[in-house]
Amino acid sequence: MRLIRLGLLALALVSGTPAGAADDPAADTVRKIYARFEETVRNGAPPLPERVAAVGPVLEETFDFPAMVRLAVGSAWSGFTPEQQGAVTEAFRRNFIVTYANRLKQAVGGKFEVQGSEKRSPGSVVQTRVTTPDGDESQIDFVLNDDNRVTDVLLNGNVSEVAGQRASLGEALKTGGADGAVTFLRKRTEGMLAVKPAP
Repeated sequence: MRLIRLGLLALALVSGTPAGAADDPAADTVRKIYARFEETVRNGAPPLPERVAAVGPVLEETFDFPAMVRLAVGSAWSGFTPEQQGAVTEAFRRNFIVTYANRLKQAVGGKFEVQGSEKRSPGSVVQTRVTTPDGDESQIDFVLNDDNRVTDVLLNGNVSEVAGQRASLGEALKTGGADGAVTFLRKRTEGMLAVKPAP
């Protein structure tokens, strides 16, 4: 549970510019994401709809949602019609943005650092470190394609965000196909948005 909490917090904020990462397009992508997150929670966490509006544009710009949803759905993707693929992608995109905006509430007071990047074939991996307010540290790796758009996020090098999404979608895909996946993602999204903030 502590590891999960660190992972959720790590996906929310950055501070500072690390040495050796200048003029690195992949690292710049992650800095852009984190800078928007940091700005959003600088004065505390605003209500969730405001966080969604604040971070949605930067996530749409920097994440490759079509590639991510194909990986999350797996082999069933090829059996969907173009219309179904579009609907699942949109539901996935919306759910992902609301999920990240929801996690931002945990980011207030965290300290984050982009450490650098490593070229892979294809793309790059950008390493970041997060330190929670109570001093715990965790490694977060962003996987980017050749266009410097994020296709996955890894906690401590091996806990994949996309793999987690795939596990969550498994039952819905098995029982309801594309329509089941859309319904599941929409319900999960609306469930987060419906939660009333604590007084």
